[in-house]
Amino acid sequence: QVQLVESGGGLVQAGGSLRLSCAASGNIFSFNVMGWYRQAPGKQREFVATITTSGTTNYADSVKGRFTISRDVAKKQIYLQMNSLKPEDTAVYYCNIKVPALGSRGDYWGQGTQVTVSS
Repeated sequence: QVQLVESGGGLVQAGGSLRLSCAASGNIFSFNVMGWYRQAPGKQREFVATITTSGTTNYADSVKGRFTISRDVAKKQIYLQMNSLKPEDTAVYYCNIKVPALGSRGDYWGQGTQVTVSS
């Protein structure tokens, strides 16, 4: 049973910074892809950033240059450093892990953490 727990969300002013954390438990295998997705009110969930076990990263164009994803493989944790926050970054941020070895069953989500950016 894989569980993901996000933390670090909160209320910040535009231009401020936040650091999100996600702690994984259970068997997530040797190779996996972890990432962050977000969902704003009335919008569909969208991709933010991913990072592989080997450290390869990908970012949505909307956050590139402002957000940095990282991971501690030994601790089964990933982080999202968010700088220069904008009101449009306001959303619930979800942690995700995909385990290719398990196919469609290897797709897990956390409960989300709220990020609110005031103007």
